[in-house]
Amino acid sequence: MPTFTSVLDVRYGRDPGLDAWLLHFMAENNLEYVIDPDKNASPEQIRFQVMLADDQFYAPCGDWMLLHLLNRWYEPDVRLEYNRKWKSLIKLVQANVPDRTLRKKIIGLCRYKLCQAHAQPILIPSRLMKRLITMFMTLSGQADPYRERRALANERALRVTHSPLMDNLINACPDTAPACRNLADLRYELSVLELTRLLILSTQGLVWRLDGYVPTGEDFKHEIARTLENFDPVRRIFGTESGQPMKILFLPDSSGGLMFDLLAIRCLLRQGHSVTLALKEGFYFDCPTFWDWETDPALAQALEGAHFLADHETSKNELLRVQRENRLVVISDGTREEPNFYRTSVTFARAFKEADLILAKGVPYYRRMIQTSHEFTRDIIVFFRDDVGRFQLHCKPRSDKVRKFTEKDLRKRADSIITEMRRARSEGRTVMFYSAIIGSIPGQTATALRILNVFVDYLRTRLDKTYIVNPAEHFAEGMDGDDLMYMWEKVQRSGYIDVWRFQSVTDIEKSFELLGEKVPSFWTGKDATFSTGCTKEMRIALDMQSRYRELQILGPSPEKFFRRREYGVGKYCDSSIECH
Repeated sequence: MPTFTSVLDVRYGRDPGLDAWLLHFMAENNLEYVIDPDKNASPEQIRFQVMLADDQFYAPCGDWMLLHLLNRWYEPDVRLEYNRKWKSLIKLVQANVPDRTLRKKIIGLCRYKLCQAHAQPILIPSRLMKRLITMFMTLSGQADPYRERRALANERALRVTHSPLMDNLINACPDTAPACRNLADLRYELSVLELTRLLILSTQGLVWRLDGYVPTGEDFKHEIARTLENFDPVRRIFGTESGQPMKILFLPDSSGGLMFDLLAIRCLLRQGHSVTLALKEGFYFDCPTFWDWETDPALAQALEGAHFLADHETSKNELLRVQRENRLVVISDGTREEPNFYRTSVTFARAFKEADLILAKGVPYYRRMIQTSHEFTRDIIVFFRDDVGRFQLHCKPRSDKVRKFTEKDLRKRADSIITEMRRARSEGRTVMFYSAIIGSIPGQTATALRILNVFVDYLRTRLDKTYIVNPAEHFAEGMDGDDLMYMWEKVQRSGYIDVWRFQSVTDIEKSFELLGEKVPSFWTGKDATFSTGCTKEMRIALDMQSRYRELQILGPSPEKFFRRREYGVGKYCDSSIECH
């Protein structure tokens, strides 16, 4: 197996030995989608967040960690990371398991896992930590030993935010007026100053660890002055030139600091932006969880007016609706561990994809997003305190290969198609929509588009005064399954469809005949029922038929469709067939 110096060079399909190791790596870390699709994200879902070529490998860790594991360099840095996780586990067990026998049992079992990791270093340290925590929680019967600790940190931080000293630090006028051309510039400069102060304070752990602690005014001023010098990336992203409100996905790291994060979020809301706050699904030390607000009065108070979206598999339509109606939305990232896109929820992946900016706090995000050569689909700002307590802020621009289709873009495309349908109807033509397989047969998307186009052309020569909507003619580079399904649902619910035709076995056979080819074996017997996208469309068709009784539905019978689940996240194709 070759030795690598860059993670960007790690590709599938170039060396069978490497392919075997990568599969082994993913399986050992319990991240392989093919092995466990119910827990792990599909490659398409990963691409909502990470910019990857078709053959490119991605691991949820920094460059240095993957290269050490891949090249089998078991150096002190890797051992140190394993041992750090072990020490955290020991402290957790000793503080929360009073029974000596049970404590020894848990530590003994976890030690076996640690020894296994040392003997064959293939586990990402954060994945080892997840396993150790799961063992502790299972054997101790504790669901969340830090719940009260997090609530206390939030209560202390909230009390400090209401103190006169802290109010002066946050809201004091600057010593010198910011340079500006007009009032809009002045408001922007003051907003940047307020945001800077709040981000710095949100990383100041002593504020909520020492009851009533407030940083000294002079030290705070010096830190703000140093930080403002490095705020150019923030100015570029939040600059007044664009004048457009943004969707921001905010990723916090600890309770206590969350109170200042929420003040920063309120600052962003006042500037006209909307924010989605992603919390952990369950216990991971001091990290705030989605459910904390139920038992934490301070957090409930700070989150007053927010919309809580508990669904882990929210559709694009539903997520966009919730974000339109609520400027502050709280979701779960679906995990109980350090940042790991393979384990985040569908809702989180869609929120990431729909965001304009990711604002993340903490060293784990710095390692996973900044200290990696991989590019991401959205602009990212990460802030934290380093080992010597200095405030750090880093920005990574989104990949220049990304083309984002906003809700406005998709609605405009849908409206254009609806306008054509309305015009056809006014001219006395029948409007037909043709639903067909596009990506449900792996590796056959190009062929699917080819037979779709040739068959629609054939129908146009056969059907008089008929306007046929062919989805293949409205595809744009960069659109994924989520974008397409969102756009087409707008078209399909317009009420202008007279005939909705679903691709049949006969249609496919005729298509290959028109191409002068035999039907390949993997296309034999296929029809629209083999596509979960078409299955979703059949449900829409039946719903529209209940409102417009004259709507004709042609093709396979509806009951043949409903063995399938929701279409795969970001895919044009199936998620899977339900087994009964």
